[in-house]
Amino acid sequence: MADPSSYRPKPGQIPDSPGVYKFRDAHRRVIYVGKAKSLRQRLANYFQDLAGLHPRTRTMVTTAASVEWTVVSTEVEALQLEYSWIKEFDPRFNVKYRDDKSYPYLAVTLNEDFPRVQVMRGQKKKGVRYFGPYSHAWAIRDTVDLLLRVFPVRTCSAGVFKNAERTGRPCLLGYIGKCSAPCVGRVDPQEHRELAEEFCDFMAGRTGTYIRRLEKDMVLAAEDMEYEKAARLRDDIEALKRAMEKSAVVLADATDADLIAVAEDELEAAVQIFHVRGGRVRGQRGWVTDKVEAVDTAGLVEHALQQLYGEESGDAVPKEVLVPALPEDLEAVTQWLSGRRGSQVSLRIPQRGDKKALMETVGRNAQQALVLHKTKRASDLTTRSRALEEIAEALDLETAPLRIECFDISHLQGEDVVASMVVFEDGLPRKSEYRRFQIKGFEGQDDVRSMHEVITRRFRRYLAEKERTGEWTLEEADGEAPAQTPEDDGRPKKFAYPPQLVVVDGGQPQVAAAQRALDELGIDDVAVCGLAKRLEEVWLPGDDDPVVLPRSSEGLYLLQRVRDTAHDFAIRYQRTKRHKRIRTSPLDAVPGLGDARKQALIKYFGSVKRLRQATIEQICEVPGFGRKTAEAVAVALAQAAPAAPAVNTATGEIMDEDDGGTGHV
Repeated sequence: MADPSSYRPKPGQIPDSPGVYKFRDAHRRVIYVGKAKSLRQRLANYFQDLAGLHPRTRTMVTTAASVEWTVVSTEVEALQLEYSWIKEFDPRFNVKYRDDKSYPYLAVTLNEDFPRVQVMRGQKKKGVRYFGPYSHAWAIRDTVDLLLRVFPVRTCSAGVFKNAERTGRPCLLGYIGKCSAPCVGRVDPQEHRELAEEFCDFMAGRTGTYIRRLEKDMVLAAEDMEYEKAARLRDDIEALKRAMEKSAVVLADATDADLIAVAEDELEAAVQIFHVRGGRVRGQRGWVTDKVEAVDTAGLVEHALQQLYGEESGDAVPKEVLVPALPEDLEAVTQWLSGRRGSQVSLRIPQRGDKKALMETVGRNAQQALVLHKTKRASDLTTRSRALEEIAEALDLETAPLRIECFDISHLQGEDVVASMVVFEDGLPRKSEYRRFQIKGFEGQDDVRSMHEVITRRFRRYLAEKERTGEWTLEEADGEAPAQTPEDDGRPKKFAYPPQLVVVDGGQPQVAAAQRALDELGIDDVAVCGLAKRLEEVWLPGDDDPVVLPRSSEGLYLLQRVRDTAHDFAIRYQRTKRHKRIRTSPLDAVPGLGDARKQALIKYFGSVKRLRQATIEQICEVPGFGRKTAEAVAVALAQAAPAAPAVNTATGEIMDEDDGGTGHV
């Protein structure tokens, strides 16, 4: 624990101007990022008497070992830089909202020649129009199914589309009128794009135009006694109305707005957002967070705005944002939002009428989300704490192992030998810390030797990180923090954090190998154990008998989960490597031979086997192949051993290469 006075800047060093500041710990990792109108006034607050600081702020400043800052021109720049640094450095003491689920969006890929309507999750892509988010993917599919009657836009994948183009036959949706079938030329690209844009207009809330147009066409068709056409238009109108009914009207003036509500207690906060477009609730999402920094409701709202709009632009930022409390830097935040939208954005607290009533509804949703989250977490936290305590007691550890790393070896009959490292922190998987290894020190099957190599490589990297950050030389430098190197950027490092417990998948031999690797590196503060699959016994280094945890033990369950996660991760990597190796071709060794010409060879000869039997003159007959290239192809095929014959797993029949008509190139 550091004394803040040991790294407090000297009087006059801190400028009295807007800027963003970073606190770093002894390992030079960024642990907190903040912004200020006046850096001098804000940073002075952190270096007052510790007794006067909020407990969370006190923990942060005593964990930190240095502070640095960057001066900017305006408060808007400070807001943007703060957001960028929080995303880049992932500081442990900043409020970071985490989605309570991965929300699906209705997406229209306007960046394609033939736009496609589909369900999308994850990071948004440029050139794609998004609507939502929705609570469930099936809600999107129901809506799309209704709208395709009126806007028959393509919904098929690229593979299905290309196959239809090749065969000249559309898919089922094309036959039943729910796709305009651009794949077979029923509409040209421009007509199909107009359909997609009309679909987007309807989803964006401009619904009245299409309803009135269809009603007019229906009346005209009835007057002309085209009753089948009139009936079809009637059904289209009903489909559009049913799609509109799925999102209830909440604001009568066709408002485009986002409503953000916050529910909080001393430790956690939940945020709910309702996306209202065209007066209708088009989507809803929620976040929860630990209040790891001293922050009030206004601060939580500001963080939520950064999270919600930090990567958005244009119409994705609405004209109006309604919040329960205004950020401290209201003018800067409003200017930032307006800049991201490209036009003026109103940020305010609703005072009366429908908007205030809807905000109360959003607030109730936030409160329910917080209660549900705390109920789940209380149960999970109790279970995880008991599991870690049981592991510590069974392995005779001084403290509960808050960070556990597990290693597993995977191979197929001694080939493609790989290893995995998975990380659990506080009993939960930390997937961003997972790592994969290729065994490089030797060839063949030797799990014990492989385990020794992997543990050695992992902890050698850890020692290298300690040495690079200067952790070993702090005392020699009279207590001064080491100078920052170009690599000392504060980002989380791959192997910077040591575990309290290393778990290996295996018994005595694997455990002994792991312990020997640690001993050789001089590491004596990391515990090691192994979990054998046969009887789920826990083995410790140097012990002749295993530790047997009760079958109902939460500690054993956690160790099993860690081990199984490492096993699955290793198998997936091993399969990926095997498939990649199997899919290699002797033609890969031919200089300058690209995929197109490889495919041309196989298409011309029909299979790899027939290509192998071809003469140089026959290869020269393929368009685009001269004698020199043909000779290189013949040499490459002659030097490569023929691939093993394929087997039909259903019948057991050995298949000749010619059976498939194609081969991998």
